[in-house]
Amino acid sequence: MVSPVEKHAAVAQPALAVVVPTFNEAPNIAPLVARLEQVLAGRPWEVVFVDDDSPDGTAAVVQALAREKPHVRCLLRLGRRGLSRAVIEGILSTSAPLVAVMDADLQHDESVLPRMLALLDANQAEVVVGSRYVAGGGVGEGFDAGREAMSRVATWLAGAVLHVPLADPMSGFFALRRSVFEGAVRRLSGEGYKILLDILASAPQPPRVAEVPYQFRPRLAGVSKLDSAVAWEFALLLIDKRIGRWVPARFVMYALVGASGVLVHMAVLWALFRGVRVGFDAAQTAATMTAMTTNYALNNVFTYRDRRHRGLGWLRGLLSFYGVCGLGVVANVGVASAIFDRSQGAWLLAAVAGVFVGTVWNYVASRAVTWRRG
Repeated sequence: MVSPVEKHAAVAQPALAVVVPTFNEAPNIAPLVARLEQVLAGRPWEVVFVDDDSPDGTAAVVQALAREKPHVRCLLRLGRRGLSRAVIEGILSTSAPLVAVMDADLQHDESVLPRMLALLDANQAEVVVGSRYVAGGGVGEGFDAGREAMSRVATWLAGAVLHVPLADPMSGFFALRRSVFEGAVRRLSGEGYKILLDILASAPQPPRVAEVPYQFRPRLAGVSKLDSAVAWEFALLLIDKRIGRWVPARFVMYALVGASGVLVHMAVLWALFRGVRVGFDAAQTAATMTAMTTNYALNNVFTYRDRRHRGLGWLRGLLSFYGVCGLGVVANVGVASAIFDRSQGAWLLAAVAGVFVGTVWNYVASRAVTWRRG
């Protein structure tokens, strides 16, 4: 007969860790654990719920369950957001040689986990993906037509950064050897929701990949976390995997937002100065303030979505952004004037250099001040 101490020791050294990122998934925790216990019976395993401080009390539900079940753990993240980074922290928190990743919403079919793990055990693959787009798989009622179309387009775009053939690189349901993760972890961008794509694109050598079909199920409780910013985060990930070694992906996004600010500035200036006939100085001031405000709002929603300000924090962030950009204007004008004077009137070169220095300053300073990590 196995003693409680021996039983606890076996659980404390799992051969498999199931990492589940959560945000507002309290009703789904107990059903998911029960399903995992059924399909993983006989294998030493643990489940690590990584919760981004859910306001619905998800962490408390996990912690209560963990007091009864030693194979259940809760990793609570305070002041941090993002599925990919949650998964990264969850994997780093365990020493299990095999890791599976799945969502808490019960849309991933846990019954295929034994088949996925069998391929890893037999060394037939280093990464096994639960796939909706191979024979036997499907999205069923889990996707509406629009979401399925978006998934298909994203799958096609993912081919630009992948070095392995894969039908469903957007899957959030997969299992892998820890060695694959450790080889890629220092190159991961951690952006967005698509951690599988990040791992595969960051691996120094393409891992051996297999796909196992499953039917994507409809959500039973809670609400989907997908919103309009997910596409932006996916673009951020693709940019990082293509040019991140030379230029930070966030800087590219920051610059694109800045370009939109130029259009806003010119539109407001034209409307006030040419349309309403406001004096140029007043129109220029209004256009500058409007462009800075829209730049802040867009960067807050997209470029720094994982550090997004809300409520009064939004207003404090806006004021700090005004201060940062004000110094950026000084840097822009100072550099441009110096180059103009020393280059005997090369105004275009001076202007481009000033814009570049101002943009870099604004990016670095706003990252450190306006959107600094808590």
